[in-house]
Amino acid sequence: MTRVLFDHCVPKPLRIQLPGFEIRTCFEEGWEALRNGELLAAAESAGFQVFVTADRNLRYQQNLANRSIAIIELPRNRLSLLISLTPAITQALTSIAPGGYLEIPMP
Repeated sequence: MTRVLFDHCVPKPLRIQLPGFEIRTCFEEGWEALRNGELLAAAESAGFQVFVTADRNLRYQQNLANRSIAIIELPRNRLSLLISLTPAITQALTSIAPGGYLEIPMP
């Protein structure tokens, strides 16, 4: 089962819409004080395969070239919008390669 970490900015209730994935939040892991590079390093060390964020600046703030964790960028963090994007998010979670970066577009 794919291990997924939700960033601080991703609404926790979204995971109900994504069965079949082991989804945890930064808060549940005790990483609420970690930001960007430290957070990605902790997630990789803990065996997470995919990091889901709505932080549109992450790819510009961090050197992602040598990361093994895949990153999915959501267009917004509003739950009602994200629920409508569940099929695209599910597809991204199942198809993204290790170390990959995928942006889910606005509908």
